[in-house]
Amino acid sequence: MGRRYFTCPRCGQGDFGADRVLGLDGYLTAAARRMACLAGVQQSFAHAEALLAELARWELDDETIRRLVHAEATQATGTRADRATAEAFAAAPGDRELQIDAGKVNTQEGWRDVKVAVFACRQRGRPAAAATWDERDLPAPSVRSVIAAVEEASLFGERCAAEARRLGLTDPTALNVSGDGAEWLWNLSGRHFPGASENLDVHHGTEHLAEAARRVLGEGTAEARAQVEQGRLRMLEDGYWGVTEWVGALGAGVPAGGDGAALGEVLNYFAAHQERLNYALRLRRGQSIGSGMIEGSIKQLVNRRLKQTGARWKVEHIGPLVELCALANGPEWNAYWNN
Repeated sequence: MGRRYFTCPRCGQGDFGADRVLGLDGYLTAAARRMACLAGVQQSFAHAEALLAELARWELDDETIRRLVHAEATQATGTRADRATAEAFAAAPGDRELQIDAGKVNTQEGWRDVKVAVFACRQRGRPAAAATWDERDLPAPSVRSVIAAVEEASLFGERCAAEARRLGLTDPTALNVSGDGAEWLWNLSGRHFPGASENLDVHHGTEHLAEAARRVLGEGTAEARAQVEQGRLRMLEDGYWGVTEWVGALGAGVPAGGDGAALGEVLNYFAAHQERLNYALRLRRGQSIGSGMIEGSIKQLVNRRLKQTGARWKVEHIGPLVELCALANGPEWNAYWNN
């Protein structure tokens, strides 16, 4: 079925007259672009082509989908300020959280770090004890905003600060910052969010305890597993001082062949995070002690989507694509397309 093309006899300009009525902007309608973008951010562009052919009988090749997705990602990032996220943050109850991490992406210039930050509002859950903290059901965030970029930590810090201002998060002391032990992350927090409550992700802390226990007591031994559980409990109950007591007790019985130097290393690690180990207080308040939001974002938005076999990305496409993936998996997706 064809479309009739009209030309102005005076200026010579023309268009397909029905396009504006049908909502066509180029090759696809807005609804078709939305559908193609949703498929393209969930899986590889080749898989998106096959999916759209099967479900909608479309003849839309993967290269067209790729161009559509990158164009829409750039558009979404450029119009971030027009969204109603700030109003949603202002109206949402609960704590204001910021979780930061980085993931590896294969680019045309080699492997690079893409830094990702998640701002969120989360209501507190029920108080929990250190021994049963992982049995609680923590409320999911009611609103969130994701930013991402392949850039130096100093520039990403400015990006985080700008997003905080956009969201109306102007009081750093009301913000909870969570992440792993990366120095760049905490330098960013200290510079742009002075006075914020900082929290070392409990799982990263536990990993360091486990590494020390394995090196002292042996890989896969029952003694090592028992000591990891004991060390985590002490860390949750008493923070840094609980860790030091655990290290002292473990050091008193280093077996022959055990690597006692591991205990000094783990103690030095936690010494740098003494003020970020207030787990007992946060558990009593019903607050998060992990960084599951950002870990999930890295896993879903970076590892699953961007680390496709053989994929190599242009650096300028990565951040906007991660943000579009997050938008597609959040409540703002409908509002974005409706606007």
